[in-house]
Amino acid sequence: MPRKHRVWFPGATYHITARGNRKDTIFYDTEDYETYLELLYVCKDRDQLELHAYCLMPNHIHLLMETKDTPPGKIIKYIHMNYAIAFNKKYNFTGHLFQGRYNAKLVLDDQYFLQASKYIHLNPTEANIVKNVGDYKWSSYRAYLGVEVPIVTTEKTLKHFQTSEDYIKFVLKKEETSTLYHFKALRDCPSLIKISHFQVVF
Repeated sequence: MPRKHRVWFPGATYHITARGNRKDTIFYDTEDYETYLELLYVCKDRDQLELHAYCLMPNHIHLLMETKDTPPGKIIKYIHMNYAIAFNKKYNFTGHLFQGRYNAKLVLDDQYFLQASKYIHLNPTEANIVKNVGDYKWSSYRAYLGVEVPIVTTEKTLKHFQTSEDYIKFVLKKEETSTLYHFKALRDCPSLIKISHFQVVF
């Protein structure tokens, strides 16, 4: 079957996810994480994208990315192709590193944007990798704690809060089950979101 087209327009924001082939590990050590982030930084500079949140988990990634003039498909292709080449060369592996096509959920309102940011930053604790969100090194959460992370843009997120501490409280606040289910439903079923913008497919 032909792949479904994705919607893109200049300035579109996405919650992007991708996982290792067969859910295998895609980051084994510090150098691996740093290599992926370096490729992200290249795209941020070259394509003028804004990265509002990210989390690199051992076998999958989350990016909250705002594009400008380059569709996310070209950005992710550059990152994942070059990362896979470096990864396979380093570990003497062959074959696909990532499982199928990456997922990109179009973010069309502030509520979804903020819930996606929260969801991304809570990934390490939800997976029981760390007890405290701030203890995980490979996410953008540190940028919201005041640590300088040049790849991350915090302004759009923090404009919804009086202080950065208020954002931290928002992330750590336990949500009602219905709220979490609502976000996951939108995340998993983008057809529930009505799109009224000018559309370009990629």
